[in-house]
Amino acid sequence: MVLLRGTFRSQDLPAQGRFDRSRELTTKTFTPTDTTSNCTDGFEATLHALELGAPHLAVMTFRSLQVLRTPQLIRRSDPDLYQLALPLRGSYRLIHAGRDTTLGAGELVLYDSSRPFSAVVTPPQGCAQLIQVQFPKALLPLAAESVGRLIGRPLSHREGIGALLAGFLARLVRDVDHYHPADTARLGSIFLDLLTALLAHELKDQASIPSESQRHSLMLRIQSFIERHLGDARLSSQTVADAHQISTRYLYKLFQEEGLTVAAWIRERRLESCRRDLADPALAGRPVHAIAARWGFADSAHFSRVFRAAYGMPPKEYRHLTRLDADVREPSITVQEQSKTY
Repeated sequence: MVLLRGTFRSQDLPAQGRFDRSRELTTKTFTPTDTTSNCTDGFEATLHALELGAPHLAVMTFRSLQVLRTPQLIRRSDPDLYQLALPLRGSYRLIHAGRDTTLGAGELVLYDSSRPFSAVVTPPQGCAQLIQVQFPKALLPLAAESVGRLIGRPLSHREGIGALLAGFLARLVRDVDHYHPADTARLGSIFLDLLTALLAHELKDQASIPSESQRHSLMLRIQSFIERHLGDARLSSQTVADAHQISTRYLYKLFQEEGLTVAAWIRERRLESCRRDLADPALAGRPVHAIAARWGFADSAHFSRVFRAAYGMPPKEYRHLTRLDADVREPSITVQEQSKTY
């Protein structure tokens, strides 16, 4: 069995033989390796896999793991892949391409199926968690010799493109059950564009990035910037363009290629944030005008008009209806709780 989409849980198997079955699955799904663990008895692990077109993503949870890819395994089978690892919990020690690197949660590292490596994943308490994406080397539009200089080396992840890529992957696995097959190829392209931009940045070689990848990466950075500044009433096409050192004309062109306008996209993201807050019981005591101001709507009357145009009713009515809907659901929960009490 090769798991390309779906979930595997070792806990669904009899305790005896769990580790062997898990090892067999991961070896067939990813680059062949020798895998061991210091807690094979009743081994607990989950693997959730998702195809993103050619890239294959998996998020894995397990107690501890030691992974070895030997020259013998490479001679036997080399799929000619790059793999990107992002630990979410626990530490990840990788010995690869002459480097001995230990990564913490949120750090990124790239490795090469054609070179031997050893990796040890150690959980803090409970289980470690790791995102891994593998893809054919040919999909990365950078010279192999250049990429080779980055293999096994920690990649920038605290700011800029690295932070955007790490955040993209973390969000991807949080929402993994909500993507339609038609979404996944597009998500794979976004991943490759972001990774290409990050590697080129590390190599100081922006000129080698294809223009389409540069546009995609810039668009993602712009949208991330807008999301972070929705609450600023001064947010405008000019401030967005200035922050990214581009002209407003080029900014308009980027959004037009996506079938959008800058102002409409900002307004839609602000309205969606307001709608979410209005439906949140924890914010029931906050005035509507305060919620509007929180997300950059300085004029209450204007906010009411655009909210009604978007959702078919004024914001106060929307809040009232969502409260009624919550009240209708609460009695059934109360009955269940009472039945447990008695």
